[in-house]
Amino acid sequence: MRILVTGGAGFIGSHLCEALLAQEHEVLCLDNLFSGLKRNIVPFLGNPEFEFIRHDITQPILLEVDQIYNLACPASPVHYQYNPVKTVKTNVMGTIHMLGMAKRVKARILQASTSEVYGDPQVHPQSEQYWGNVNPVGPRSCYDEGKRVAETLMMDYHRQNQVDVRIARIFNTYGPRMSERDGRVVSNFIVQALRREPLTVYGNGRQTRSFCYISDMISGLQKLMNTEGLHTPINLGNSAEFTILELAELVRELTGKHSEIVFKPLPKDDPVRRRPDISEARRRLNWEPKILLREGLARTIDYFEQVLQTTGLEGSVPKTGSSGVVT
Repeated sequence: MRILVTGGAGFIGSHLCEALLAQEHEVLCLDNLFSGLKRNIVPFLGNPEFEFIRHDITQPILLEVDQIYNLACPASPVHYQYNPVKTVKTNVMGTIHMLGMAKRVKARILQASTSEVYGDPQVHPQSEQYWGNVNPVGPRSCYDEGKRVAETLMMDYHRQNQVDVRIARIFNTYGPRMSERDGRVVSNFIVQALRREPLTVYGNGRQTRSFCYISDMISGLQKLMNTEGLHTPINLGNSAEFTILELAELVRELTGKHSEIVFKPLPKDDPVRRRPDISEARRRLNWEPKILLREGLARTIDYFEQVLQTTGLEGSVPKTGSSGVVT
């Protein structure tokens, strides 16, 4: 098939492009490189089945494709809070443009939504039936509410125009090709440890997250895209739950570094507990994660060691990072 991946130079997007190329699809990678990295897609540029298009999906574009994976949107607080209005535009106008394309060419479209639609959840674990607890006027709402509107648009285009939609609610995902400066908890801890800096924990460290390795997430996204008749949202993530302190200790162990742990105030509206109920994914997609956190972290540490050897060990991770809140 001819498949469009928006946000294709990003962390998840580049792994998806790689998987699709391995399956001999023709891949169009669309990215404006705001948070995506060209180094993520350099290995594919010599492949005749791969095409990179530098474009911002808040602007219209006409393409002929069979499937659309709409992953375009900054997913780290450092990036999505940098220009919150643009984040909302990407989620709303960008999704409208991609849905318009899907409607015109009769393509199937998958929207990368997020566990952030659940906000700071009052129900645990979070199932697809939970409507969430989101602050609509807080500093995170540009992303949280933007993704909620994107889901609304997907369902309305499906009901009104019979567009063949899929919605993936992606929980915390990690692995190689994460940016060393994106402010997410896994990359923050690994980079800080490798640089022998203190590990920054926001809040008391007892807040929880679930971490899904990238290869498992790519498998889930493809299964969701290629399962017939599944239009309502599906959680994709790892159901194993860890505290942020447990993650910090594991990173220290696996890196062999003994960085101290420092505590800073918890950012506003940062979720206290986060774990997906993936019963629907198990039942309807026959999917569940296979990579344990220890194994996935070891692979990710190897990647960052190589990156830091190239870019240098100087500098520091972003100071406005969170305790691990985004996909």
